[in-house]
Amino acid sequence: MTNRTISHIIEPQLVIEGAGVLLRRSISPRASNEYDPFLLFDHFAFNNPLEGPIRGFPTHPHRGIETVTYMLEGSVNHRDSLGNAGKIGAGDVQWMTSGRGILHEEMPRRSENGNIYGFQLWVNLPAAQKMSQPRYQEVAANAIPVVEKDGVTIRLVAGEFDGVRGPVTEIAASPLYMDVKLAPGSSFIYPVPSGHTTLAYVFEGTGEFGEQIVESVSMVVFNDDGDQIEVKSESGVQFMLISGAPFKEPIVPYGPFVMNTVEEIQQAIQDLRNGTFVK
Repeated sequence: MTNRTISHIIEPQLVIEGAGVLLRRSISPRASNEYDPFLLFDHFAFNNPLEGPIRGFPTHPHRGIETVTYMLEGSVNHRDSLGNAGKIGAGDVQWMTSGRGILHEEMPRRSENGNIYGFQLWVNLPAAQKMSQPRYQEVAANAIPVVEKDGVTIRLVAGEFDGVRGPVTEIAASPLYMDVKLAPGSSFIYPVPSGHTTLAYVFEGTGEFGEQIVESVSMVVFNDDGDQIEVKSESGVQFMLISGAPFKEPIVPYGPFVMNTVEEIQQAIQDLRNGTFVK
């Protein structure tokens, strides 16, 4: 087994989305599709009182992608055009497959401590599934397996570790999505399939990734030149580990739509205008 090395490190940029929501964004949809099958990764933390009221994300459409919301603190109230409504609380995950189209809104709410902390990941769908029926996989915090081993604590959303499988299944990209926390002085080794895009979003502490010291807050992008990742930390580190199989298809991103051709984007816009976007 050989360790993957780091291709590059992304410093998240502050962006405004929705109705004035401040986010740290590491990757966003681009035609170059260099992080295939992953399209976007946002880190939100509304913890500065000067930010004022949280306005959230009023009703908006999606087509051709999957959106993954993972909360650490606070909550998000959501509802959609299919009649679904609920709350994504601390430790919960919502994996939404938009397929042919969905309209939904997401409104963040602070915890009792006044904080909101979480992540949103967008995962692409292959061409054959872009017009599939929308669906949700909503997983409560107590249904997400926690594995503790040799100073490492893992909350496993999707994928497998040490014989334990995450609750999110039947995703085209065969993803790994886990919250990994290393105690001071511990290390972590995880095998990743050859050819799978692999990222690590470091949001607490400092660790050694592929023989390179990485401090929070940073997105690590690994090369494909190995079959495992190794992380060590003297002081402790916490990160989201993300890996998945690329589809190797051309994409055309346009706001909340990611399709394979310009014509498909034009059709999505037309469907939205004439009221046939949601069926």
